[in-house]
Amino acid sequence: MSIAIVPDAMSAEKQLISVVMPCYNCAPYLAEAVGSALRQSYGNVELILVDDGSTDASPDIEANLAEQHAGRLALLHAPRVGPYPARNLALQSARGEFVAFLDADDSWEPTALEQLHAALVGANADLAYCGWQNVGEGMASEPYVPPEYEKGDPVEGFMRGCPWPIHAALTRRSVVERLGGFSERRFSSMDYDFWLRTLALTRNIVRVPDVLAYYRWHGRGQISAVKWRQVLDALAVQQDFVRANPQLVAHLPSHRLRELTEGQVLRQAYRALWKRDIASAHKLFRHVAMARSFGLKEVRHVLSALLPLPAYRWLVRLADRNDR
Repeated sequence: MSIAIVPDAMSAEKQLISVVMPCYNCAPYLAEAVGSALRQSYGNVELILVDDGSTDASPDIEANLAEQHAGRLALLHAPRVGPYPARNLALQSARGEFVAFLDADDSWEPTALEQLHAALVGANADLAYCGWQNVGEGMASEPYVPPEYEKGDPVEGFMRGCPWPIHAALTRRSVVERLGGFSERRFSSMDYDFWLRTLALTRNIVRVPDVLAYYRWHGRGQISAVKWRQVLDALAVQQDFVRANPQLVAHLPSHRLRELTEGQVLRQAYRALWKRDIASAHKLFRHVAMARSFGLKEVRHVLSALLPLPAYRWLVRLADRNDR
């Protein structure tokens, strides 16, 4: 059910929301993403757009958009530093009491910020989050509304995996400042790291049970498509969270904590093997071997992954032929 929005003719008096948008070679989608941010029903929105060394038509499009939206769109430039350093650069210029993140190929429903802000302020929360849908050529994905983490055990919920994509939340700038922005160590899971560190600061969150955000999937070209890296980076940020916040995970039995961390790697190794993503299966089963997080039924998969990748690939193909 949608949250009721009370029209406010004095939208200029609303507290400012800063939207942070990094852009690297997103020319086909950039105008749509910028429009999605600046045509929000909330009204009082500034967009901080960082071109991260684009080599396509993005810089020309950005310059035109900055001229069209003078006073609402600040255009910054970075020398191809990556999305998280680019976001940190933008955060230095953010003036709003609230902060949201939108990538240059993603989009929102027109009322997204209005609904998220209304929920956050109405609950006196530090962060509001919503549902999302993956879109893109060849992508068949159902809309997804996450569980109401605040009504259960948010720590265990967040430990199961990244709770929402980067653009499916609105947070107070004070929270972002206390976090010091984004870590820049593991690029495929720094949004997960950001939300875990947010959880360490506050469990005062609220859900908007509507699909308001759209994540554009491009296939194997994007960071999150490299499965083994994504899985191992996610494990690393989980382990960082556990080490930094032992009091928050103390209620979880050790076997459950291991299931949520190393157990995820084992499950994803099997999933990669079933999908015949051989490179990821090889990397992940190798990690399982080194971490000694396997049982008897995994022995053959783990031992075969200790072979060099070409030999492992040959074994999988041989098994496929024998199964026919």
